[in-house]
Amino acid sequence: MNKILVVDDELNMRLVLKTLLSKEGYEVVTASDGLEALKVLKNNDDVKVIVTDMKMPKLDGMGLLDRVIREYPSTPVIIITAHGTIATAVDALKKGAFDYITKPFEQDELKSIIHKAVKTRRLNEDELLLSPEDMDRQGIVGSSEAMQGIYDDIKKVAGTTTTVLITGETGTGKELIANAIHRNSPRKNNPFIKINCAAIAENLMESELFGYEKGAFTGAASTKSGRFELADKGTLFLDEIGELPREMQVKLLRVIQDQAFERVGGLRTIKVDVRLIAATNRNLLQDVKDGIFREDLYYRLNVFHTHVPPLRERKEDILSLTDYFMEKFNKKLDRTVMHVDSRVKEIFICYGWPGNIRELENLMERLVVVARGDTIELEDIPAELKLAASVSQVSRPDTLEKPFKDVMKSHMEDVEKQAIIQCLEECGGNVTKAAQRLGLSRKGLQLKMIKYNLRK
Repeated sequence: MNKILVVDDELNMRLVLKTLLSKEGYEVVTASDGLEALKVLKNNDDVKVIVTDMKMPKLDGMGLLDRVIREYPSTPVIIITAHGTIATAVDALKKGAFDYITKPFEQDELKSIIHKAVKTRRLNEDELLLSPEDMDRQGIVGSSEAMQGIYDDIKKVAGTTTTVLITGETGTGKELIANAIHRNSPRKNNPFIKINCAAIAENLMESELFGYEKGAFTGAASTKSGRFELADKGTLFLDEIGELPREMQVKLLRVIQDQAFERVGGLRTIKVDVRLIAATNRNLLQDVKDGIFREDLYYRLNVFHTHVPPLRERKEDILSLTDYFMEKFNKKLDRTVMHVDSRVKEIFICYGWPGNIRELENLMERLVVVARGDTIELEDIPAELKLAASVSQVSRPDTLEKPFKDVMKSHMEDVEKQAIIQCLEECGGNVTKAAQRLGLSRKGLQLKMIKYNLRK
């Protein structure tokens, strides 16, 4: 059951919303102001969506939004506002709110927005989402050759207005790349507006992108700005662009070409200045050949292309990410887990990580919770992960023709080398300290450093 947090200083409104959403199958928790909401969030880490009033004592809706963006960046926030403060609600959208509704609101409108928010949260959980304060290079962790290429791409394209297409499997962090491009661009102080095309119903996509005029359709009680309008002078990130309905592809193409559109039910042409970044886990070129995706739109989007590699193709980043998430969840959960057993590291390196970085992040949160001391031990690892790692290692194409003994020896040497490298880095290159930590004599460690060409 999806849990919704309702925040409003009016008891009657909290009761109305709780009753309405409970009937829709949601579990509802409530708070009377922003400070109380933060306490609820701290004790309920499974809250999927926040619905908050704008005007409240102690901490208002805008203040709550700021805290949620920093501390719970993957949780969508829906703002409830009176007609007189619509401009403030639009500002909230530009800061990162998911959507807003105006009082008095239609029940169907509220249910529709919350449904979209829950779906977006579920889809966003396939991506790595970190707050700006937790970010290293805007949240992109890794020093592998593949990631160096990503950093170079960001530097090349960030200062331009060029349209960017980011491809990669689910969970590789495509949204972080888009955010990094925006944050390193001249538009960094203007809005970064995002929309997940897979989370929006086909019949609502046009009004989401371009907005609508009052009375344009049943339930359109007031004029509403679309994502393109909100992103004016900034960046619009179209996630899962491959899921965009074909009839909408024509309209999107026109906006990209003309930087102009009309709201649904409107006659006035609205001009915008929007930098577009799109992302997908699909093979768009194959979709073009199959007639699913328009060829002209594909080439409009694919002006600058960058591909985010899956975690299995940059295994040298796994241990860095492991340390990163261990530190993150130590802070979040008030734990003091400081080490990972070398056998666990071996499994991490062998495992294929089909869920990519998000899977590693979720696993590390679990391991930090279950660790009985300051070290994540072999017995803490789920049995299915151990099995998958062993199968992955033995079935590698380059090992099938080798004797099993040689395969295991080679693999153990790779793990040993990585462990030595990491330990030396943690000890600032001090061989004596590293040897003590590894349980080796200084001479023994020096011999292994010679063996693995690590003397430099």
